[in-house]
Amino acid sequence: MDIVDCIYADHARQRMMFSALDEAKDDPDALGKIFTKLKNYLEAHAEAEERFFYPTLLKKGKGALDSDSAEETTEDAIDDHNKIAIAAEEAMRHKPGSEMWWHWVDQCNCNNSSHMSEEERQGLTDFRRTVPLKTRVDLAIQYLAFQSAHEDDYERKVKDPETYIEKND
Repeated sequence: MDIVDCIYADHARQRMMFSALDEAKDDPDALGKIFTKLKNYLEAHAEAEERFFYPTLLKKGKGALDSDSAEETTEDAIDDHNKIAIAAEEAMRHKPGSEMWWHWVDQCNCNNSSHMSEEERQGLTDFRRTVPLKTRVDLAIQYLAFQSAHEDDYERKVKDPETYIEKND
């Protein structure tokens, strides 16, 4: 188990939780509970990546597939995390199951799906190719410890991608 495996597992859980919302579409109480859990999980996941995955990618990565550099991959990811968080926060302002709630949940899902696809294709590929397995395993432990402590109630702060890169490069 390394940090790449952890991130793939998180992505599978996120996909499952978004699917669960569709299945619970006629139960506003369930929708609210599932989405609140998903929102907190997304924010803790993003923060864990920003603390343990992306700093190492910036130092060791070279860019993979359709990304020219680790900086480009990271900048896109931080921007994506911001968009996901903003859409999730907007959804929380509306009654679960309402038209506006679904609008923002769908926006959150679209932003998240796009992000996961890009991250799996670029960042995770680059990481596997450039970061030694021992480092990836050590990072997984820190990543899982952070996420476990925060996934039930976490609010990530929006970050400026350029400032983040300057601080972590």
